[in-house]
Amino acid sequence: MTAKGRKSRLHRATGWDALIFLSLTLLAIIIFLPFYNAVVISLETNRAYALHPVTMYPVEFTLRNYEHLIEKGQIGIGYKNTIFITFVGTVLSMFSMVAMAYAFSRKQYPGKKFFFLLMLFTMFFSGGMIPTYLQFKNLGLINSVWAIILYSGISAYNIIILKNGFEQTPPELEEAAKIDGANDLVIFLRVELPLQGALLATFTLFTAVGYWNEWFWSTLLINSGSKMTLQVVLKAIVAESAALEDVSTGEAGMDAFAQGIKMAAVMLTMVPIMCLYPFLQKYFVKGVLVGSVKM
Repeated sequence: MTAKGRKSRLHRATGWDALIFLSLTLLAIIIFLPFYNAVVISLETNRAYALHPVTMYPVEFTLRNYEHLIEKGQIGIGYKNTIFITFVGTVLSMFSMVAMAYAFSRKQYPGKKFFFLLMLFTMFFSGGMIPTYLQFKNLGLINSVWAIILYSGISAYNIIILKNGFEQTPPELEEAAKIDGANDLVIFLRVELPLQGALLATFTLFTAVGYWNEWFWSTLLINSGSKMTLQVVLKAIVAESAALEDVSTGEAGMDAFAQGIKMAAVMLTMVPIMCLYPFLQKYFVKGVLVGSVKM
């Protein structure tokens, strides 16, 4: 394309570009403002918040709301359990899903179609909440963090996408590796897995976020306070903070108050997992598209 053609094309797209840019900017502001307001409130004192409920910066800066959460100790317990569940669960889940996806991507073998259809069946039908709870009870996993890890360990959708990704690997690469003397394990580790880096990064993040945000089954299956996950602790903190709404919060300190404690708890639960996104964001589009072409 000549310089004149590029200039003409740029001129035609300018109006649409401006509209898209303004729309995305407005959407970003709408999404960002509530988050920013929560940060400001978490760093505000009780008196300043009462006088200025909505500000662009903390009128009276304080860390007392965060100190109150740390002193209570619940947030530390939640972090310990959730970090363990997220790390162990993500490793086991990705290992299982990648292994199953690679097996399903291989050529025909006895029982392949049956097991694949059996996996697909779980995408449309489940045992239900009560049977699942009773199954965990029979296995002796009530009040155990392993129940949360096992429940979210496998995703049929992720396996299908990973399977399609493995199937798109050029067969010439595998044949060349076999000629060089590589066995099936070496081919899997040194040929197949590196080519699926985008998919692996994307689903690792999705799996980790799922474990980190798990709340429903944690509420049902965990009864001990020492084994509560971070999201369950957050719910308990929000409920307990409601008792401070009409009190001067003398017990919590002169600067700590209900709304500030709630926002501080939200920040402490959100920020760690949000830090992963900038490092893996570049893999999202490529990872979602790879393997989505065929079944």
